Amino acid sequence: MAEGQGAAGHSGETAGSPRACSSQLKRKGEDGEEFPGKKKPATCREEDLFQESVKKYYELKLTHFKPLIWNDNFTLSLTDIFTQLELIQTLTGKRRKELKSLDDLFKPDVTGLSTAPRCILIEGEAGGGKTTFLSKEALDAVSQKTELGRRHDIVLLIRLREVREGETIEEMVWDQCVDETTEGIEAQSIRTILQRNKSCVLFLLDGYDELRPEARAAGQAIPKLLSGKMYPDSTIVITSRPSAGVQQYTWPDCHVHIMGFSRRHVEKYMQQYFTVVGKQELTETLALHVNSNELLNTLIYTPMFLMFVCLLWEEDQAMVSTGTMMGLYDNLLTCLVRKCCKREGVDMPTEGLPTEVAESLLQLGKLALEALLRNETLLDLTEVKREKVNWELLLKLGVVSLEVSSSKLHPRKQLNFSHKTMQEFLAGRYVAHAQVKQDIVELLQLTSISKALELSNLLQFTCGCDSQAAQAVMEELSKISSKKFSHLRPDDFQKSHLPGKPDGKKSVETYKKFVLLCLNILSERKELGVLQAVSRALPVIILDLDKHSKQHAALQYYLENIQSSHLPDRMILGSSYVDTSEALQYLEQIFTSRVPGLQLDLRLNYVTFDSPDLTARLVSVLKNVPCLRALGLSRTNLTPSSLQPLVQGFRHMSLLEELYLSVNPVLGDAGMEVLQVGLSSVPHLAVLRLGGIIYGVGMTALGISSLAPYMRHLVGLRELDISDNKIGDTGLESLTTVLHTFTAMQVLGLSNTGISPTGMRTLVPVLCKLTRLIKLDISENAIGDPGLECLAAILHHLTAMKVLVLSWTGISDRGISSLIKALPHLVQLQVLDVSFNNIGDSGIVSLVQTLCHPISLDMEQNPPGDKSLTTAPHYNTTLQELHIGWNRRVTGAGLGRVAQVISTLPALTRLQMSGHWDKPTHLSDTAAMDLAEALPILPALEQLDLEHISMEPAGFQAVVQAAEEHPTLETLVYSTRLVPEGADTTASCLKLY
Repeated sequence: MAEGQGAAGHSGETAGSPRACSSQLKRKGEDGEEFPGKKKPATCREEDLFQESVKKYYELKLTHFKPLIWNDNFTLSLTDIFTQLELIQTLTGKRRKELKSLDDLFKPDVTGLSTAPRCILIEGEAGGGKTTFLSKEALDAVSQKTELGRRHDIVLLIRLREVREGETIEEMVWDQCVDETTEGIEAQSIRTILQRNKSCVLFLLDGYDELRPEARAAGQAIPKLLSGKMYPDSTIVITSRPSAGVQQYTWPDCHVHIMGFSRRHVEKYMQQYFTVVGKQELTETLALHVNSNELLNTLIYTPMFLMFVCLLWEEDQAMVSTGTMMGLYDNLLTCLVRKCCKREGVDMPTEGLPTEVAESLLQLGKLALEALLRNETLLDLTEVKREKVNWELLLKLGVVSLEVSSSKLHPRKQLNFSHKTMQEFLAGRYVAHAQVKQDIVELLQLTSISKALELSNLLQFTCGCDSQAAQAVMEELSKISSKKFSHLRPDDFQKSHLPGKPDGKKSVETYKKFVLLCLNILSERKELGVLQAVSRALPVIILDLDKHSKQHAALQYYLENIQSSHLPDRMILGSSYVDTSEALQYLEQIFTSRVPGLQLDLRLNYVTFDSPDLTARLVSVLKNVPCLRALGLSRTNLTPSSLQPLVQGFRHMSLLEELYLSVNPVLGDAGMEVLQVGLSSVPHLAVLRLGGIIYGVGMTALGISSLAPYMRHLVGLRELDISDNKIGDTGLESLTTVLHTFTAMQVLGLSNTGISPTGMRTLVPVLCKLTRLIKLDISENAIGDPGLECLAAILHHLTAMKVLVLSWTGISDRGISSLIKALPHLVQLQVLDVSFNNIGDSGIVSLVQTLCHPISLDMEQNPPGDKSLTTAPHYNTTLQELHIGWNRRVTGAGLGRVAQVISTLPALTRLQMSGHWDKPTHLSDTAAMDLAEALPILPALEQLDLEHISMEPAGFQAVVQAAEEHPTLETLVYSTRLVPEGADTTASCLKLY
């Protein structure tokens, strides 16, 4: 049957007329009463039989299990364990938020979607409870306890690890969802049922990361289901480990992260466990201990592991307080062995494990390692027997359980580890034992950073077992790291003013994960040899203190024992959205003594410092870091009085180079008077950010006039941001009295500061002297065409310019024409933003044409002695972002002309050409086709913004198809309300708002 489906096998084609969901079948008479029921035809009886068979099968297979082999009284149902999980929604454009259940995803006010989601992706780490969660969803759905169940008549739970190459969807359903004793149900009848109910089918796909490579290839059933080529009207909920590649075939409407238990359910579960074993009094003591134990706090949100912690606490409370993962699991293993010996009447040795147990565990560890390297969590019992492992003994210990696969087509018995981390622990024990005779790199297949991160827990357990193993692992990680991250520099870890390359961003994120791995290994093995290897592997240490509290002890050990000659090039620590006392406590625990020479960047954004006591406490910590390089206190509710102790503490931070005080509007002019006194204590200051959103730091012309004279000595200032402070032309004039002295200036932020054309005439003579300027932001200032003309006249002096932001400045075609004449001189320009203005078709088309096509230069504008412009290309080869959208006078015809002339922009990664929200711009089919044809000419394009633009169906599909086929274009932004009726919106690049 898998060989060919025939015409009926294509699920987009119906066999018979489609049937409405059960909720739609209820017809009412004129008086509102339901019509009396009628005898169902044979097809309906067949469907009822199928649905009933699925429901009974789930209830039989999924409802109950016994997690403790030695305690038959401790039987759990899915309802007991997964009362609720903490889910974090990550829809593009929406803030992360906790969801009470998947039902929330059908509420428009939660998701921002105008229609119910078709595809919901649930991601979580291995062992995080994805499989159990989906099992509960299946049970609840067939009982119609959830919105998913009420919306769908047919609920199909498919374990993707059981799927083979060539299997059809219908074969998978028969194999995994129907009791084989049910008569009259086979793949062909299942196909008919699914096609008749195509809008009422819910697919619950468990474990995309476990789907075999050959079964996830294009053209196979699961990829076709995800992409909408099969059963396009069905709903899909799919679970996976992160970055497994689901997005290759579909872009989920909702992206959810599964976190495990929420805090409020942890104690409830403890209560349940200790009630069963008759020791309710232990609930409170364990709850208190868990709250104060950082290691346990990172582990208890997985139900199975929480049960093990309860078991240990019941056995011996001291066994829970080891401080390392290895110690905790080692104690757990000892506890399991002790219980087994007691049940079997075998003496437990005072040291170590019984010989037979130890040998069996090492054999199991070998198989566990081999399975991990294959990315598998189950052991085929046939293979276990072939290796002559005493698997019955392992079952008695409780480290594995025996289960039968959910597949009837491929039935097999297999051993399942009690938790993924138990598999990693046993594998780590084996590696530490075997590495005495075998090369550890070969044992672990440790060939890349990605492989190391994939095996993160295994590496930690291996290193926790043995000092020699730990040093060998870290030495290898150090070698791999030096190759993988050799291109990264300390400044790559902070937000750049220039567009970043995707590969660079990915490298930074990967490096952050690598830092956590190295610190976790150091936490497991606090030894000088391991410390030295860690220091070689990490030239930069970057850590979010509140998200990664587990690493605090390792960081403290690092700082207390590292030699000054081995300090990192930079240490970047951050903390945000946490209680101030908690953040300060983190720092006090880490910096217990002076660390001379440590180049520290400390970012405490969103942490409240609204009282002098709090900032004084911060200063007392920072005295131990005399080489503090950067201090970030943006959005911290600073006041003039709370700023005072900090400014007084500047004398202990004389090497400070960067100070971030943005978005602290309560500071005001009084705060600037406080700040100015301390600037003489930080003569090396190179970055000063006092800007923000709407209000900045509350500074007016008075504040800048008092602050400016005290800035004169900051001759190394490279960046000044005073955006969103209402200084006006008067304040700008005060600033210009010192601005000319900052000849090293590279970034100047003056957005929304109340500058008029008059202010621009004051500013531009000073800008001429800032020849190193790479970014100028004067957006949201009503400079109009006269202001832009002033600026354009001196742009030939600013040939280093890479980012020019002119949005919301009131400019029109007249102003843009003056800019066009100067553009050829900006040979390094990477970002140009003229959005949200009054530019019309003529101006926009001329601008794009100038950027794309050679024009003649006015060579008289060459700076004296500068001959570079004579040989420079007369079109832009460096432009990465072009923002020309939201201009109210641009028409569809103008955008069509832009599509015709745009070319020769080899570096362009983002093109923003949205219409204006007041009146959407209509793009004719001809113009849309021109745009579709233009996309391949832009080889590096990653994002195209077309919000508030309407198109006809043919034009829309042409643009979407061209975007989908583009090799680098990942995001096409479009307005949901303007999608043509009936248009296909399944393209993975399409993001609707």
